[in-house]
Amino acid sequence: MKFLSIRDLKTKSAQVWKELPYQKDMIITSNGRPIAILSSITENNLERVLSAFRRARAMEAVTSIQYESVGKGSDKITMDEIDDEIKTVRSKRKR
Repeated sequence: MKFLSIRDLKTKSAQVWKELPYQKDMIITSNGRPIAILSSITENNLERVLSAFRRARAMEAVTSIQYESVGKGSDKITMDEIDDEIKTVRSKRKR
């Protein structure tokens, strides 16, 4: 996978567009840190690629929430404790 800086993207954009179909994906960097993915798509695969990207992003969000839960210890909460918390929130909402 090719990495290119924002500067390269600006100054060599014609070359980037020519290479992208062969590279498939390029990582855009700013000050050496990855900030974006540039991915080759076509009219035929646009919807599939967007759908796959959205699924991957959602899975990453769920994984992040799970790790956060483990870090806080809330992964060990029982169903009774969850139900009690839901009841408490709902009762406050009714007021």
